[in-house]
Amino acid sequence: SGRKVLIVYAHQEPKSFNGSLKTVAVEELSKQGCSVTVSDLYAMQFEPRATRSDIVGCLHNPEEFNYGVETWEAYKRGGLSSDLVEEQKKVQEADLLIFQFPLYWFSMPAIMKGWMDRVLVQGFAHEFPDCYDSGLLKNKLALFSFTTGGSRETYTKGGINGDIRYLLWPMQHGIMHFCGVKVLAPHVCFAPEFVSEEKRKEMLIAWAQRLKTLWKEEPINCSSEWYFK
Repeated sequence: SGRKVLIVYAHQEPKSFNGSLKTVAVEELSKQGCSVTVSDLYAMQFEPRATRSDIVGCLHNPEEFNYGVETWEAYKRGGLSSDLVEEQKKVQEADLLIFQFPLYWFSMPAIMKGWMDRVLVQGFAHEFPDCYDSGLLKNKLALFSFTTGGSRETYTKGGINGDIRYLLWPMQHGIMHFCGVKVLAPHVCFAPEFVSEEKRKEMLIAWAQRLKTLWKEEPINCSSEWYFK
């Protein structure tokens, strides 16, 4: 299909279920003729901290360090550190971003949050008033594919953890939609470590099946209604 996909993947163990989900995506999408790039954050030893080291050369205001302002200014003059430039290039080229991770404390692992903090800088991903529907990454799609520790029942409106969609608000809406990215329905594998090997195989097959028709899917409705109705 000539489409480009970036998979941002956060798991320490290649043989993990998350590792298998990532592999399935690479294989299935490659089979379709997509070119697939993987940012394997742990393997890359990706730096999650937003620091002065992200700016090459002089600071815009050496008197008082403001990360947002400094990275914005650095982006404009081509002065961001090479690891950020590298990731931004992958994002820029991608038609679809897939985030693959285990849910940690109702959120993404710190290493992936650090990727968001450092890569999606002002000027590159958003620039007020160019945010939400007019965000700078507006012709891209994103999909959050993740595993949970708790069962599906615990992530319902009446369940102990509340609706799984509540947790997606900061990730899908606060980050992706803010940058203009259109979001496909999330792919959630509930409690893979507590189900049979058979059930895990079914989960992988279901993911492969979904990927076959992924490009025909419509993005979710980007309003708060999708999350909280």
